Amino acid sequence: MVSPFDLFSIGHSNHPIDRFIDLLRAAGVTTIADVRSVPASRRFPWFSAKRLGERLAREGFAYESMGDALGGRPRDPSLYRDGVADYAAMAATPAFRAGVDRVITASGVNRVCIMCSEREPLDCHRCLLIAPALAQRGLNIGHILADGTIEPHVATEERLLALAGSAPDLFGADRSERLDAAYRRRAGSAAFRAKG
Repeated sequence: MVSPFDLFSIGHSNHPIDRFIDLLRAAGVTTIADVRSVPASRRFPWFSAKRLGERLAREGFAYESMGDALGGRPRDPSLYRDGVADYAAMAATPAFRAGVDRVITASGVNRVCIMCSEREPLDCHRCLLIAPALAQRGLNIGHILADGTIEPHVATEERLLALAGSAPDLFGADRSERLDAAYRRRAGSAAFRAKG
């Protein structure tokens, strides 16, 4: 059966490692692109980069850390606005665009899944920053949810619009404009906040 998705996203959340691997297998994933800026977890050490990479390799998955280019916690202070990571500024950087290109290239030969830590896609930069950049390039993204269902990114965007209370505008704001505004609002509350 051919999947309608070009690539996937998942949040490791607090899944036991065996459950996490089952979710990947059920979706047909072969490669994990870890987009965490800090690929470590004290609470769930099996998701720290070294241990996760070793376990995934034993299970037949490839693993690549991509937090340097696609992470949600930029090192560059100019990529923050009022102490909050500025997704629009991040998406405009050459490093981010190169990271997106790498994911697209890999998805041409592997079943790639972008991984971060948040369970809910709408609470994570993988959905609010990376997925829109991939969708703009014509890729169909499926978000693997905790219960194993795969939510198409367009359905996630509909949830985003509903959460934002963004109904069709009588004065002409089209879906694209409403969606851009909803992304900005959600990113403002979900994006990484620098300590300062």
